[in-house]
Amino acid sequence: MLVTSKEMFKIAQEKQFAIPSANFIDLESLRWHVEVAEKLGYPLILSLAEAHIGENITLEDAALVGKKYAEEASVPVVLHLDHGTTPELIKRSIDLGFTSVMIDASMEDFDENVRRTKDIVHYAHSHGVVVEAEIGHVGVGHNIGVAESATADDSSYTSVESAVEFCKCTDVDSLAISIGTAHGLYKGIPKINFERLAEIASAIDTPLVLHGGSSSGDENLNKCAKGGITKVNIYTDFLVAAKNEIDEGNPDNYLALKKLAKAGMQKCLEHYYKVFDTQKI
Repeated sequence: MLVTSKEMFKIAQEKQFAIPSANFIDLESLRWHVEVAEKLGYPLILSLAEAHIGENITLEDAALVGKKYAEEASVPVVLHLDHGTTPELIKRSIDLGFTSVMIDASMEDFDENVRRTKDIVHYAHSHGVVVEAEIGHVGVGHNIGVAESATADDSSYTSVESAVEFCKCTDVDSLAISIGTAHGLYKGIPKINFERLAEIASAIDTPLVLHGGSSSGDENLNKCAKGGITKVNIYTDFLVAAKNEIDEGNPDNYLALKKLAKAGMQKCLEHYYKVFDTQKI
């Protein structure tokens, strides 16, 4: 069933688990993610990043196929636009039927982030769509490139004060915070600021989400799920898992290659459902 994340996150907060935000980059990976969710009976957030719209998938195709598979699914599925930076595209995704959008103005100063977020919240809420925003800054790698995690004293960490003020000013539905993860692969395992997570989680009721989940360490991510994070984004690990499966299988044709890529991605998603202690809704 196609839903927003509002009730989903409430339950995750109460029962202390997280839901995978599984990024898809084409129609195949979209279908493969839904298959895993239905097989296990767990909720799913299907995420398409603005940066991935183009060569392999259009926004229109993602909306059309995403809605179809979500509506027909036996489990709750959210169709989410991830890391939206272009207001016109975010609003277009809402018009096309996405049930959740992210406005990412985290690179701007606080006041500009608030202004841009409020604009999207106003439009989205009038259409029954929920909004995620981000404060602090999660480091960015490139696809499956290597990214460094933030250090323990990094000023890019989200502060408790800014989280409280931001939620008060914007009425945002969920908040991505920076506590030490980064997009892409890591040199080693990142150091997560669990103390900051606990402080923010106790200060606001707004559901918290985590970006840069790939390669962040199972123990770290499980602790995040139990400590107030309701959604964890996964992208790079899907690509790595698909490549590893292909390398091991050594396919001799395109169809065999796709079968191995599917197996790798689906094993990866099943793994993270376990790590996040995801429960049925």
